Amino acid sequence: MTQQIRNIAIIAHVDHGKTTMVDQLLRQSGTFAEHEKVVDTVMDSNAIERERGITILAKNCAVSWQDTHINIVDTPGHADFGGEVERALSMVDGVVLLIDAQEGPMPQTRFVTKKALALGLKPIVVVNKVDKPGAKPDAVINAAFDLFDKLGANDEQLDFPVVYASGINGWSSLTEGTAGEQWGPDMSALFDTILKHVPAQSGDAAAPLQLQISALDFSTFVGRIGVGRISQGTIKPGMQVAVMEGPDGKSINGRINQVLTFQGLDRVQVTEARPGNIVLINGIDEIGIGVTITDPSNPAPLPMLKVDEPTLTMNFCVNTSPLAGREGKYVTSRQIWDRLQKELQSNVALRVSETDEDGIFEVCGRGELHLTILLENMRREGYELAVSKPRVMFKDVDGVKSEPMELVTADVEELHQGGVMQALGLRKGEMLNMEPDGRGRVRLEYRIPARGLIGFANEFMNLTRGSGLIASIFDGYEAYKGEIGGRKNGVLISMDDGEIFTYALGKLDDRGRMFVKPNDPVYEGMIVGIHSRDNDLVVNATRTKQLTNFRVSGKEDAIKITPPIELTLEYGVDFIDDDELVEITPKSIRVRKRFLKEHERKKASRDNG
Repeated sequence: MTQQIRNIAIIAHVDHGKTTMVDQLLRQSGTFAEHEKVVDTVMDSNAIERERGITILAKNCAVSWQDTHINIVDTPGHADFGGEVERALSMVDGVVLLIDAQEGPMPQTRFVTKKALALGLKPIVVVNKVDKPGAKPDAVINAAFDLFDKLGANDEQLDFPVVYASGINGWSSLTEGTAGEQWGPDMSALFDTILKHVPAQSGDAAAPLQLQISALDFSTFVGRIGVGRISQGTIKPGMQVAVMEGPDGKSINGRINQVLTFQGLDRVQVTEARPGNIVLINGIDEIGIGVTITDPSNPAPLPMLKVDEPTLTMNFCVNTSPLAGREGKYVTSRQIWDRLQKELQSNVALRVSETDEDGIFEVCGRGELHLTILLENMRREGYELAVSKPRVMFKDVDGVKSEPMELVTADVEELHQGGVMQALGLRKGEMLNMEPDGRGRVRLEYRIPARGLIGFANEFMNLTRGSGLIASIFDGYEAYKGEIGGRKNGVLISMDDGEIFTYALGKLDDRGRMFVKPNDPVYEGMIVGIHSRDNDLVVNATRTKQLTNFRVSGKEDAIKITPPIELTLEYGVDFIDDDELVEITPKSIRVRKRFLKEHERKKASRDNG
């Protein structure tokens, strides 16, 4: 067990190639046998990660290089999963910062780098995708230096090593080569840089045990599993330990059942683990994120992990629609509450509280994606519920009502620049920078209230005809900026319960775009489409053709209907207004008015007006 250990996290903006890079490090370190079939992005193991091509949960693996055990943590790139990144950084001694050679540092690069620099970690900058036709490695390195300087890096952190790489082709180099050619033989340049620049763990194996839990896992065989790095001391199976919540928190005694370490993607049982090892332990049910596992006779607890506060809140309600309970397995408030409590155990950036109303819970998270991924997971597990429009969380700063601000970077074609700037201006956005790239695209940087970004993703996609890239990051609180206009169109509301008929849709086609198709069930108060004007309209979506005994043959009688808008969970959450809900079941997504009956809606608008 005297083997050298290095612990690194791979951090980057979303889509800059972290998970692909980890694939190559695993392949080239001989982790997989020659005959083994390896899937791409092997670390993105859950179904939603595979479908969306993003990393949501920070995950561990380990490789061996020149007799050194390198623990690698693959982290998410979205700021919404910042809670995952912050925990991952507490386990490592160095970070590999990946930057796309064409895009350069982006908002989330800034976010994760700021966290790493604040912890005193020294970054290794990897300019990835240098084989792209638009790559400009020198400009990217200068931009990275400026970013580090802005974020208050010290002299040692500013003197960072640079590695050029192409993750997908599996090569890296310490020097620039010729465009269009391979600059290095394999990933050894990156491995060697990690061994040279990441400090080895200096903890004392004979000191009292100190192991902070940074992540949780669960197994049906052994129960809760804690993952963390040993700062000092030695841990063995069967050991009696104390579980402490910080220096002043409560303490519980327990006994370690198994100790496992990472080897490749597998977990291997060991008889003991020493400082620097990232281990998995089980046998203690009271284990939680941030607690310290320590020696009961000589405790040395570490402070609890701090995570940024959530900025967005949504109401999760019991589904009360007439179609409730037909498709879901778990529909009661007790079942929804228990599921949210279970989520809290591993999702540190989430907050859940009960409200005054029965069956309505307030759930706060780091952003829209953070909350919709939770909803998507619940829906796949068989839960049925309704959710309200996301709202930002206001804060009282020195007696002034303040709201969260976001730093937005939009990469658009010059052709669409005017429309995007106008839309961001209407949402109280303030331009900070505009930079054309000389190839027909322009990068816009804005500071905008977080409220202004709710529901903006769909509008942005329409404005840029799907060719724009947008990313945002939380950037502190500022005084309330005033009202921001909401949705411009009204909605079409069903007046009756029943089933949609093609005949009814044909009559409604010129009124707006539909969300429903023939034979879909509808109920009174359900939203069936977007009205082409700005007011809500109650329509008869279950109307059938009056049959007569006249036979008509002719194509003018054939009903033509426009294909409906496909309702996804994100689209629904973005689309709804304050008086509407998204009904989520394992099989369907529907949108509805909070008050289903028209007279109740009128009464509510009088009371609010």
